[in-house]
Amino acid sequence: MPATCLATSRCATAEKQVAVSGHETAETAPEVWLIRHGETEWSLSGQHTGVTDLPLTAAGEEKARAMAPLLAHAAFDRVLSSPLQRARRTAELAGLADVESCDDLVEWRYGDYEGITTVDIREQRPDWSVWTDGAPHGESPGDVSARVDRVIELCQSLGGRSLLVAHGHVLRSLAARWVEQPIALGAHLPLGTARVCVLGYDRGTPTIDRWNGAAQT
Repeated sequence: MPATCLATSRCATAEKQVAVSGHETAETAPEVWLIRHGETEWSLSGQHTGVTDLPLTAAGEEKARAMAPLLAHAAFDRVLSSPLQRARRTAELAGLADVESCDDLVEWRYGDYEGITTVDIREQRPDWSVWTDGAPHGESPGDVSARVDRVIELCQSLGGRSLLVAHGHVLRSLAARWVEQPIALGAHLPLGTARVCVLGYDRGTPTIDRWNGAAQT
């Protein structure tokens, strides 16, 4: 599936001379912030939620609003969101402006396992893991790896500070690929709803600088 981020068409000509927290970023390594959407009924119950377009719960909306003060202190050169409403609504409630849709940020397509919990799946397949097995009639780990690699390439090409608003498994996959590991590393990166993460570089090496942070910290 080709990348459909609206920013992609500007990738080749984008200027990297943009202000981030008062500093020029022409010579600065790119930084990527990640936000998982707020709570939904299925995230609360543990049901796999891929392309089912669920709204946020009232608690999910409240936690999305709580992120606004934190994000107001950071300048972003671009904000990309999954097109699904739980991500778009989170971005809106968090006070983010000029949000661009990016199909490559949709959640893992769970196929036959959509709406089913891991506990229920393992009654039939005790050793199943989405990170290694994927989902029947859904996406494989390789499919998701290719998608998040496109998003990473876009952020690196444009430079500056990017903010991505999306979903638990796809963001965990992206973080694993950011540090140049197979996406199976995402199994070791639990990510709650309405949480903030930061990916960066240390002396040219990609790093996970902050993970699963609450908005108030």
